[in-house]
Amino acid sequence: MEILVCVKRVPTVGGAITLTADGRSVDTRMSGFTISPHEECAVEEAVRLVERFGGSVTVVTLGPVAAEEQLRSCLALGASAAILLELASGVEAGPVATAAALFSVAQFSVAQSAVARSSVAQQSVAADGGFDLVLLGNEASDTGDYQVGIRLAHLLGRPVATGIKSLSVADSGESVVASRTYRGALETFSLPLPCVVTVKEGINLPRYPSLPGRLRAKRAAITRVPVSPEPEGLRMTSLCVPDAPRQQATVLGHGVAAVPALVTALSELGVIS
Repeated sequence: MEILVCVKRVPTVGGAITLTADGRSVDTRMSGFTISPHEECAVEEAVRLVERFGGSVTVVTLGPVAAEEQLRSCLALGASAAILLELASGVEAGPVATAAALFSVAQFSVAQSAVARSSVAQQSVAADGGFDLVLLGNEASDTGDYQVGIRLAHLLGRPVATGIKSLSVADSGESVVASRTYRGALETFSLPLPCVVTVKEGINLPRYPSLPGRLRAKRAAITRVPVSPEPEGLRMTSLCVPDAPRQQATVLGHGVAAVPALVTALSELGVIS
């Protein structure tokens, strides 16, 4: 099974999120970078599938040269190859341009050479000769667009399932079974291969990279493809950091006099009836 995993370089935010002065991006001056938790789970899921059924895992990202660090982290986890769709410094791509750039990679067969991939933006190859499965995170942890996976599937003309928290290959090997929970109900889908699946954090517990894996990733060659995304009609105007939920405590009373109020509160919570 040949699997492509699409990842994104995002800021590592451990505390309060602050925005830049124009309100259009997360202020990263005091933070490091990583990949979204959903995408880390996508890499782990791909590696597990390949360990079971054979094949290879290719990771791809659209971003600056510095995004090689995140690709090497994925290689350390067990990915076989990595492709950087390189953006010029300061250039950003929205979900439309990102899906278009990933499409140029996703339609390539893994059997093709790195030379062919280097001209990926100019060539077109039949989609049925490409990867069996394309995995993405359900949404990026910085912008939360929820769009790239669906847009990519549309460009490829492949079936897609989103928000997946359980993924398995059917006995026939010709389809995958994907499940998710929606409003308390379990939804299960059967998708013929090739297809696109976006996964959510919790589908698995990502492994820690081993020392041999880190050394192998450090030496691995990464295919770099310069990309100049076309301007897109869909533009992000601003980001908004939601207000943090406030916590408050209510004093029901003192001593025995507080018992009736306590009983009422427990009844409202369903603890007693």
